[in-house]
Amino acid sequence: MPASPTESVVPVDLSVTLGRLTLPNPVMVASGTFGYANEMQGYVPLHRLGGIVPKTITLAPRIGNRPWRTVETAAGLLNSIGLDNDGIDQFLIDKLPFLRETTAPVVVSIAGGSVDEFVELATRLADEPGIAALELNISCPNVSHGVDLATDPQLCREVVAGVRGATDTPVIAKLTPNVSDIKAIAQAAAEGGADAVTLINTCQGMAVDWRRRRPLLGNVIGGLSGPAIKPIALRCVHQVRQAIDIPIIGVGGIMTLDDVMEFLVTGATAVQIGTASFAEPVVTTRILDALPAALAELGAATVADVVGTLEIAKPS
Repeated sequence: MPASPTESVVPVDLSVTLGRLTLPNPVMVASGTFGYANEMQGYVPLHRLGGIVPKTITLAPRIGNRPWRTVETAAGLLNSIGLDNDGIDQFLIDKLPFLRETTAPVVVSIAGGSVDEFVELATRLADEPGIAALELNISCPNVSHGVDLATDPQLCREVVAGVRGATDTPVIAKLTPNVSDIKAIAQAAAEGGADAVTLINTCQGMAVDWRRRRPLLGNVIGGLSGPAIKPIALRCVHQVRQAIDIPIIGVGGIMTLDDVMEFLVTGATAVQIGTASFAEPVVTTRILDALPAALAELGAATVADVVGTLEIAKPS
């Protein structure tokens, strides 16, 4: 009798290592799509997640962009939230205590308008217990200068190195696909001391009401996520895998177990699920239940056994 989706023929070790960071499994939730996890506790057994990346925080509170902030598209979601958040002080008081209680690894997403702001945030968080890693959101397309640090290799290197020098916490750089050569940016992040890179943030896009002759988003331009960007994200993972030795976290359009396996085989050590959680809050649990059998189907005893095993035919 064939194995059910929730069991595998041989035991499979789901734990993964991202530089100095070890996760119990490769299925994480992406920043900006899972709130601060408290909203999801009635739907998802939070302790089972490979990692929780809560909504990005900044030094000072932000009210975000004017509405509309989200527009559903044919194969995804456009958002222009603008990093609205209560700032680091309220995060430490109101959000981090609950996140610690989930027992899942907490990867805090931080954003700043300059290298100095990123370093200040990292310094403030350096001695806080319960933080497994920092994810540097240097690639948000919905705020002024939000992608500057991820489009210039030198600036990317500087911000990663600055944060790495301010904390012993593992550092992950989240990169944008809105560049001509993502390999160069990833190499700069690695040179700066990143433990891993997250690929990718949203792709820039817009939506228009032609009858009113107006853009639908209040900020005009937003970030496209969901199934429409999965081919772009896979391409970025493939290219960056050839260019750097540090681990990759794949994100962009992941909806199913097959999507997860495609990212792993292409070269991602872990994945983040974002937009899918809006449509199906329990998507992470469903994928986690089926993952051991999928790995066993490839004869793998660990996740690492399948990472980067994509076979490319050489030109004849």
